[in-house]
Formats: sequence, structure tokens, C-alpha cells
Amino acid sequence: MTPSVQSMWRSWVIVGSLVVVCAVIAFHRGGMLRVQDALTSGGKLFLSVLPNLVLGFALAGFLTVLLPSEVIVQWMGRGSGWRGLFLGTLAGTLTPGGPFTHFPILASFLTKGAGVGPVCAYIAAWALLGLNRFLVWELPILGAQVAVVRIVVSLWVPPLVGWLGGGLYHMVTKG
Repeated sequence: MTPSVQSMWRSWVIVGSLVVVCAVIAFHRGGMLRVQDALTSGGKLFLSVLPNLVLGFALAGFLTVLLPSEVIVQWMGRGSGWRGLFLGTLAGTLTPGGPFTHFPILASFLTKGAGVGPVCAYIAAWALLGLNRFLVWELPILGAQVAVVRIVVSLWVPPLVGWLGGGLYHMVTKG
């Protein structure tokens, strides 16, 4: 098995085990009707996010085909240094969408030669600095002072996460 298949297999076993435990608890609390309600609720949630999943994976596929590996390696490859970390940070900050958009794209970038550091910076920036979330949620709800202070103190984190993540990955994998 390839490493990604092995990690997915572990994930399936863990999540599957949790599903079985929850099903047993639901059954004991309300019989098959409770289990059916839970599965129906999960099915509705799946159908509601399915369009996003399809679009996210389609976008990842197009980026894999349309972006030459050389471009990914040059701008976000292991040897791209701080430029790659800052580009990963900028891309993570500006790209809207949820995990169903980001992770398929990042997986395709990794297969095309992106470095782990820039990918880590991208993920950290998406989580901490997402421009869409900042403009739509933080500014209007928390107010400018709190939102701007939070963004300013968070700016240094994604490049640092990328630098540390890339270094640790290469230390552990000896790559």
C-alpha cells in the first residue's frame, strides 16, 4: 500500500469504529428508529456538501492538468525558500472556500512538486488569515479594532508554521 492509502485506511478504521460505537449508543437510547434518524441526518448533510466536494475535486483536477509541475516547483517547491512560504501564505489567505476546496487542491500541488513547507503555510493562512472570513464575519461581528489586532498578531504565524513544518517533515522523512 502507498503511504496515502495506508493513512486513509487508518482514518477509515478509526471513523468507522466511531460510527459503530455511536450506532450502538443510539440503538440503546432509542432503537432502530434512532439509528435511522442519525443515518438520515448524515445522508442529508452529505447531499448538502456534495456539490462543494464535486467542485473542489474538479478544480483540483483542472489545476493538476493546467499548471505545469515546473511552475509549482519554482514557486512553491521545497527549494522555493521564503518566497514559497510567503506565496503559500498569500494563497491561503486569499482563496475562499472550505476544506472541500483547499485539501484536494493542495493534494494536487503536492503531487506536482509543491514543498511541504509552503503547503503548511497555506493551510495555516487559510485557518488564521482567511480574507473572506475576515471581511464577512470578523469585521462586522467583532468590530474593526478586535479583528485588525487579531489579524496583525497572526500574520507571522503561517510562514513560521510552513518553515517549521517543512523542516520537521524533511528531518523525519530524511528527504
